[in-house]
Amino acid sequence: MRYLFFICLVFCYITNINAQRQPWQGKFEPIDNMIAAPNSYRTASGAPGEAYWQQRADYKIKVVLDESQNTITGQETITYYNNSPDDLSYLWIQLEQNVNQKGNEDFGNFNNSLKDGMTTRQMQFLTRAIEFPAGYSISYIKDSHGKAMTSLVNNTMMKVVLDTPLKSGESLTFSIGWSYPITDRSLFFLSREGYEYFPGDDNTVYLIAHWFPRMAVYNDTEGWQNQQFQRLGEFALEFGDYQVDITVPEDHIVAATGTLKNPEVVLSKTQQNRMEKARSSFDKPVMIVTREEAETNEKTKSKTQKTWQFTAKNVRDFAFASSRKFIWDAQAVKLPTNTVMAMSFYPKEGLPVWQEESTKAIKNALEVYSEATFDYPYPVAISVNTSNVGMEFPMISFNGGRPKNGKMTQNAKAGMISTIVHEVGHNWFPMIVSSDERKWMWMDEGLNTFLHQRTIAERYPDFNSTTPQSIVPFMTGDKNILRPIMTTSDNELLTQFGANFYQKPTVGLQMLRHSIIGKELFDAAFKEYANRWKYKHPNPADLFRTLEDATATDLDWFFRGWFFTTDHVDMELTEVKWFKVYEVGQNIEHQKQNIQMKVEMDEPAATAADFSSGPEVIKMNTTPDQAYGGYLSRLDEDELRQQLSGKNIYEISLKNIGGLVMPVTIEWHYTDGSSEIDRLPADIWRKNEYEVKRTFIKTKEVKAVKLDPNFEFADTDMSNNSFPKVVTASQFDRFKAKQSND
Repeated sequence: MRYLFFICLVFCYITNINAQRQPWQGKFEPIDNMIAAPNSYRTASGAPGEAYWQQRADYKIKVVLDESQNTITGQETITYYNNSPDDLSYLWIQLEQNVNQKGNEDFGNFNNSLKDGMTTRQMQFLTRAIEFPAGYSISYIKDSHGKAMTSLVNNTMMKVVLDTPLKSGESLTFSIGWSYPITDRSLFFLSREGYEYFPGDDNTVYLIAHWFPRMAVYNDTEGWQNQQFQRLGEFALEFGDYQVDITVPEDHIVAATGTLKNPEVVLSKTQQNRMEKARSSFDKPVMIVTREEAETNEKTKSKTQKTWQFTAKNVRDFAFASSRKFIWDAQAVKLPTNTVMAMSFYPKEGLPVWQEESTKAIKNALEVYSEATFDYPYPVAISVNTSNVGMEFPMISFNGGRPKNGKMTQNAKAGMISTIVHEVGHNWFPMIVSSDERKWMWMDEGLNTFLHQRTIAERYPDFNSTTPQSIVPFMTGDKNILRPIMTTSDNELLTQFGANFYQKPTVGLQMLRHSIIGKELFDAAFKEYANRWKYKHPNPADLFRTLEDATATDLDWFFRGWFFTTDHVDMELTEVKWFKVYEVGQNIEHQKQNIQMKVEMDEPAATAADFSSGPEVIKMNTTPDQAYGGYLSRLDEDELRQQLSGKNIYEISLKNIGGLVMPVTIEWHYTDGSSEIDRLPADIWRKNEYEVKRTFIKTKEVKAVKLDPNFEFADTDMSNNSFPKVVTASQFDRFKAKQSND
């Protein structure tokens, strides 16, 4: 008996293998060989290990903004803590302003072809015909005793050689003096910092970022972070405390990372009183600097200076904005464990929309993100208006979106609000959950966009937001140029990085939350990841492992397909067969007449296009004793027949055309007008990655069947998802119909 049973298993296995007829791709194999192995620093559960460590850098900075020359001049003292188990004989420091030097790699590389008919600005991006000064001038590097230190600059990185190694567990204090010309943001492509000049009133808004020499990351997975800054892959930095003195013209208003320490010096009594009022204004913003006051500031340029003093605790960077044009509003946001000041700074050109919407958008982001991860821990969250793009830094972001003549279309307003939510959201990813943007852009942009889109869907339901359907055009793109999500930041095409690093991870997380894991379990796991890795440096493996660990779900098949390949989802409902069981004791001719089919099925029937031919008949035979093997008990066959009496049995055949395995959602439409949904897990594809059959018993008769009715899995071709087939109009037919209706 055992031999017979074994032979049966082998036969079934061989039959399944032969049915596949295509090479096995191991879509359900573990991804252990594709990610870093766990160790004492990073555990197999996805949590930081017992021996996890990271470096730290504290900064004391004094900087002067010279408006007449458009320059920054600064000096800083860095205290660097070597928490690694290694002795370090040199340090690496980021000099990101050097990317703006003409001899450096610049964004001409992203639009590097001439074409018939180019705007002058496009030509400037490509050729940089109008030259401008850029890059650091380092005046000194000294140790704590004032002795000059040896350094060597390599592009946007500077190596500082130590006379004696910095031993594990020790710290080092040294100082750097530097200056650089602030660049005009309109002169080069994807400029995220610099100045914007307003010719109408001869004034300037300064967005100062990537502005001081900063310690590069040294970590357990790659040692010194060694990728040059090329603008697209942004930055990875160590956490630390900051004391920053910013000297600007006396009539400037400064917005910055951190807490203002000398408001009595830089703010008027009226402004101080307004700020105090804002600290308890939870329902609407309070104007700290009004439009009228800002316009008065614009008319004269002060020849004297004043110094704004800020401190920031446990941040990985520091940025600021400065202008006499700024209008300033502020509002308190109450979170369960913290009260945050949400503040917006904007020129009059941002009115009225910025006054109406910016601080409100900050508040919405703070509340939704805090609920999804952890309460925003910093004292302020700032949005500064800029002419275009959006860029994030701890506690402050520079956000595009500006009305024309005081007006914005609804789409433009939605884009502006979405940008503010997104950039404020970056405080969580990567400013606190500090992944390496230089290497894995998707880890900050994708996770942030996921929560940004959740914020839009919950707080601005009338706006468009990303759904699985949003990624279909990208997923059906040319496989010769598509990259997987697991592509390092600077290796993605400029035309594709938005879809690949922002949208595709977002859709993947939405699928996990809504359709694969479930909201309750997924939300707890996502929160677990955020809390495990806040103020630390996670890698992709840490995210993947945490999501599996905190949900008790094997997701390697999903991570493998969605993150490591360019496969797409295209499920085909190839056939649906309808059966009924022949009922013993009834006249066979009568049964045949009622169900309009033959009993014997020796010859395969032609594939039915619909259910109009009625069901086929299954004749159930009594199970022979030998089929039970060693079991002594027997099935109650009469009970089984009774349970199937009058029931409809449907066998569906599915094909995986796109290559990406996914769960299957099946919607049944019955002849009585009702409908229901069955869900099959992705595991159905384990034994055959290309074709599967599944059987369902239904009391009612089925009129039609449809796969993925709610478009949960980004299926790229819905025309093959229905039985009977649904004829859809071609693009040309839809065009003709539209023309005739116009």
